[in-house]
Amino acid sequence: MTHATTGPTTEDDVVLLTVPADGGYLGVLRTATAGLAARLHFALDEIEDLRIAVDEACAMLLAVAVPSAEVECQFTVTDDALTVRVTVPTVAGARLPAESSFAWKVLTALTTSASATLADGRATIALLTRRAGAA
Repeated sequence: MTHATTGPTTEDDVVLLTVPADGGYLGVLRTATAGLAARLHFALDEIEDLRIAVDEACAMLLAVAVPSAEVECQFTVTDDALTVRVTVPTVAGARLPAESSFAWKVLTALTTSASATLADGRATIALLTRRAGAA
């Protein structure tokens, strides 16, 4: 089941999407990413880069997700940036690719910044992309 909720904070818009941790549902996250980036007036190449980055982050997380897990995706929209935080519950002993891996090189090349945390049985990858020309 796909759930979507929105809730404004004092300064930012936050969109939460939850989808099954299955590659067949990643299109929903890619489409949401593109739609929100377009809302911020990102250039077409920036939108495509962010879609690819979200897809790569999800692929990394699906590899360590527990069976029947759900992917939680939080989009935080500000005036000049989009932050995407993707989280899954992980199998015991899960490890994400090293920051020197090709997958991380892709994430850092396509976004303003990328980071990961792995704690308490959950893995999260956060991607920040600022619109070109934004301070």
